[in-house]
Amino acid sequence: MNTCREFLDAPPNEIPVRGFLHPSIGSGKDCLVLTHGAGANCDSPLLATLADAFCASGLTVLRCDLPFRQLRPHGPPPRGSVERDQLGLRAAIVAMRRKTSGRVFLGGHSYGGRQASMLAASEPGLVDRLLLLSYPLHPPQRPSELRTGHFTSLQTPALFVHGTRDGFGSIEAAMELIPAQTELLPITGTGA
Repeated sequence: MNTCREFLDAPPNEIPVRGFLHPSIGSGKDCLVLTHGAGANCDSPLLATLADAFCASGLTVLRCDLPFRQLRPHGPPPRGSVERDQLGLRAAIVAMRRKTSGRVFLGGHSYGGRQASMLAASEPGLVDRLLLLSYPLHPPQRPSELRTGHFTSLQTPALFVHGTRDGFGSIEAAMELIPAQTELLPITGTGA
């Protein structure tokens, strides 16, 4: 297991970045900013496990809390938090660019992945690649309300990791909307 340390980057009048930094095992210069879903925080076992695995492969990983989670410890993101959460991800990317000379990847689980993809679609070239875990294609029980409007603007290559029984929908058809290179890693028999 990699040794991580608390991370705080809070420039005056900016959105603070809070989380845990996992230094690369080895001399890798690339890094991954990784964030959580709507009901979790950066301490989730999934993110901690992924951070350790990516560090072992040579990446530095910052797993960070989105701004909505920094303001309240429990519950879903409040209405109107999307823009601030994306600004928080952008601040995390900027903080990591100051620490590394390599590529910067951005990843997130569910809501965090959605915010990552929306930010990348609005700012092409901001990050080198996306890692989208259990992307929430639609709200629960509302499959007609797709959350893919920004996919046609996404120029950043993306890897989707998606359960074959995910209640938020099947990602394959939605991936075809993305002009950038995409790949799907299906996790058989899982829901999220």
